Amino acid sequence: MSDSAPSDDPDAHDWPVRESATEYETGWYDGGYDLVTQPDGSEKRYYWADLPPAVVIVANTGEEICFVEQYRPATRETHLELPAGIVEDGESYTQAAARELEEETGFRPETTVLLQEYAVATGVLRHDRGIVYADGLVPGERELDSNEFLDVTTIPIDEAIHRAREPPANDASISALLLAAEDGFI
Repeated sequence: MSDSAPSDDPDAHDWPVRESATEYETGWYDGGYDLVTQPDGSEKRYYWADLPPAVVIVANTGEEICFVEQYRPATRETHLELPAGIVEDGESYTQAAARELEEETGFRPETTVLLQEYAVATGVLRHDRGIVYADGLVPGERELDSNEFLDVTTIPIDEAIHRAREPPANDASISALLLAAEDGFI
């Protein structure tokens, strides 16, 4: 297996990394561990999964928020969630949001705003997420990936957070809608 190292200096803190190994690589993510010396001098393996950055889009039609409904094989549940996807090499979060929104829903935004970038599940993931607000939606061309089987629906703005919280709920949709509400976009 190949060795991997975080982008920062592993010895620049009180938790020096003695070994970093990638144990497996998939088309979606890599997984491995860091052997770390803890502040008390003991050593422990901390396991991680390394995923590319992703974007979640709060797309406002003017009176409604765009959602997609799709089956998630990992959890074996159908989820109502906001459009989302991977940020491709060279893309900003807002560029990825415009591309993903059009691909998944057939709407192209006139305006996109990055609301927040943050690290997800820092105890186990090396994964950053951007939350983007989009509006001024105009018809575009829907182009689903080969693994995307989803239905587009819109929900009135005043019901969006409530609907996102209904089981089975997911973190990305809830946090994105709460940020958009907090920032006064919805």
